[in-house]
Amino acid sequence: MSNVLGIIMAGGAGTRLSVLSEERSKPAVPFAARYRIIDFTISNCVNSDIFNIAVLTQYRPRSLNDHIGVGKPWDLDRARGGIRLLQPFQARGREHWYGGTADAVYQNLEDVRDQRADDVLILSGDHIYKMDYRPMLKFHHENNADLTVAVMNVPLEETDRFGIMTVNDEMRTNAFFEKPKKRDKGTLASMGIYVFNARTLAAQLEAGTRVYADLDFGKHVIPEMIQTGRVFAYPFEGYWVDVGTIEAYWETNLAFLSPTPPLNLYDPNWIIHTKSSERPPVKVGLQGQISTSMVANGSNIRGRVEHSVLSPGVYVSEGAVIRDSVVMSDTWIGPGAVLDKVIVDKQVVIGAGVQLGAGDDNRPNGNEPDKLNTGVTVVGKAAQIPPGVRIGRNVVIVPKAEQDAFSEYGQDVPSGATVGVRS
Repeated sequence: MSNVLGIIMAGGAGTRLSVLSEERSKPAVPFAARYRIIDFTISNCVNSDIFNIAVLTQYRPRSLNDHIGVGKPWDLDRARGGIRLLQPFQARGREHWYGGTADAVYQNLEDVRDQRADDVLILSGDHIYKMDYRPMLKFHHENNADLTVAVMNVPLEETDRFGIMTVNDEMRTNAFFEKPKKRDKGTLASMGIYVFNARTLAAQLEAGTRVYADLDFGKHVIPEMIQTGRVFAYPFEGYWVDVGTIEAYWETNLAFLSPTPPLNLYDPNWIIHTKSSERPPVKVGLQGQISTSMVANGSNIRGRVEHSVLSPGVYVSEGAVIRDSVVMSDTWIGPGAVLDKVIVDKQVVIGAGVQLGAGDDNRPNGNEPDKLNTGVTVVGKAAQIPPGVRIGRNVVIVPKAEQDAFSEYGQDVPSGATVGVRS
C-alpha cells in the first residue's frame, strides 16, 4: 500500500444532538456503553494498517483531547507517524476558525506536506461503521484517480440529506449534487470519505482558497474536480450511520442490543479500540436484574435494567427500573426511580422515586421542536434531579442543572419542557 496520511475531521459541534454536544464535540459523545463515536473511525484506520493520522479539532476539543491522548489504545503512540491533534491557530493572514471542511485541511497543509504522503485519506469522525480502507485505496490506484469518494445507496426519500453522485459504468463520476432538493438525482450518496492524490489535494486547496473563504469539499472541491480531473466513486455496502440526531443516537445505541446487531463489536479480527479506565467488574445485587442490555464495567445493579445501554460506573438503586434508555458514566439512579426512553449524560444524580420519561404525551420540546419530537427525554451532564419529580417526554434538562431549577414546575415537569438555563 502507498504511504497514506489519514485526516479525521473531528471539529463538528453536532448541534442536532442538543445538550449531549453542549460541552463536547460530536465525535467525543459516548456510544454503545464503552466507546466514543470517533473510536470507530480511528479503529478503522489502524485495522487498515494506516498508522499516520491527524485529527482536526475545533469545537470544544477538551473531551476529545483527553480521550485520544497520545493514541496508546490504538497503538498510535509512535515516534514517527502516530496520531496528532491539530487545532485552528493564528498566523499572519490567517486569523479565523475553519471556514469549511476543505479550508480546515488547507489551514494544516504544512503538516500534510511534512508527512510526505502519496495519498491522503480524509474521513469524518462522527459516523458509526466498520470499513477496511485498503480496497478503496487499491481501487483509487487502479483507476489512476485524482479523487475517489466512498458512496453508498440510500433510500430515495433521504437523498436530500446527502451529497448525491451520478456515475458511468466504470464508476467514474460525472455529476455531484450537494443535498439536492429534488429527489431525482439518483441514490448514490457520498459518505464523506475521500482519497486524494496528495499533490492534487494541495493544488486544489491552494486554488480554491483564492476564491472561497469557506472552502468545502462537497460544495466546491468535488464539483470542480469532476470538471477538471479523474473522480471516481467507490461503492460501500456495509453498515454506516450518522448518529447526528437525538432519535438516531438513541435508536442506534439500542440497535446493538439486537440478536443480530448492525455491527459485530465482538469480532476479534476487527476490534474497535478505545480508552478504558480501570474499574471493577459489573456487580449485580440480590434484587438486581438485567435483560437484553449492555452494561459496562464498574456498574452496580441493584434494580432492574431492561433493553438499555449503561456506560461505566452507573449505580442503579433498589427498586429502580431502567428501560429502553441510554445512561452514561457515573450516573446515580435513586431507589424506586423509573427511566423510560431517556438519554442520561455523565455524572447525573437522579433522586429517589423520580419518573423520567413518563406518560404518553409526545408534544415536541418547546425550545427545540426539530430535535426532540419522538418521545426521547434528554438529561445533560452533571444535572441533579430532586426526589419524587415526574418528568414527561421530549424534555431537556440542561447540563449542571441543580435541584432548584425544578422549582418552577413543582413535582410535575410536563412533556416538551426545558429545565434550567442553557449556557
